[in-house]
Amino acid sequence: MKTIIKNTFFVALFLGATFISAQDDDQAGSNIQNLTPSKLIGKGQWDIKLFNNLYTQNESTFAEEDGIRQNFFTSTLEIFTGVSDTKRINVGVIAEFRANGRDFILENGTTERRNTSGLTSIAPSIKIVPFKRVGNFSILSSFSIPLIDQEVDENGVFLDQDGFTWQNRFFYDYTFPGKKWQIFTEINSEYNFGDDAVRDVNGITVEGSFANNSLRLTPGVFLSYFPSSKFTVLVLGQHTELIDLGNDFSQNFTALGGGAKYQLTKELNVEFLYTNFVRGRDTGLGETFNIGLRAVF
Repeated sequence: MKTIIKNTFFVALFLGATFISAQDDDQAGSNIQNLTPSKLIGKGQWDIKLFNNLYTQNESTFAEEDGIRQNFFTSTLEIFTGVSDTKRINVGVIAEFRANGRDFILENGTTERRNTSGLTSIAPSIKIVPFKRVGNFSILSSFSIPLIDQEVDENGVFLDQDGFTWQNRFFYDYTFPGKKWQIFTEINSEYNFGDDAVRDVNGITVEGSFANNSLRLTPGVFLSYFPSSKFTVLVLGQHTELIDLGNDFSQNFTALGGGAKYQLTKELNVEFLYTNFVRGRDTGLGETFNIGLRAVF
């Protein structure tokens, strides 16, 4: 089934690129070309994005999890508005909903699927362009507040981290002469608060998050080609390093992938992404299927 989904995905990208590149491109640019994550919107504008990510795995570097199917679905809603006449400050909020499931092998040898879901965090956020003359460099700072008090439910299914997180993302992009090629780079840093291995919640002893008291660094590079200003195909590479600062756990992994974006209307665009975890330490080795919608008005 995974092979069919992947083949269909890449065939659709190829056919879309072939079709759209054959059309006349009579506009100076679209939001997918001009409003990269590095760029900010103007005062009074709104930028709303819904991004859905499905991570699935049945391979892991943990021996006890290898061969067990696990699915992690995350739906992220981002809402930002411009508050600066110079397009240098945006404020907003980011909310995450998760729905996860995994197979459990019972004592009689049968397999049981267990699931959990819920709204897990909300993050007040601010995005700035720190240097007036470098409009294609920006910083997004968010403080994530957990809405759950334990990361694993009573059925043993992981839902989300249950600690506070301070996230800072650094964005930069460059469009090559001719506007057919564009490179976008990102460095994401996350500090995960909390250092207690266990704590008491309403009289119940609850284990702390695996990520408590740690720093996560994720550099990424995205290379895009624009057959037209309304359509782009891209390839990407990302690496994540979780650095232990006292919680006795660290991990890393590398993911490669590709995707496409299309400007449906002047305000609305859609994107599709696929990534594969090609290597890692103390992590799962799965893949992600992603679809996002973004409206700017």
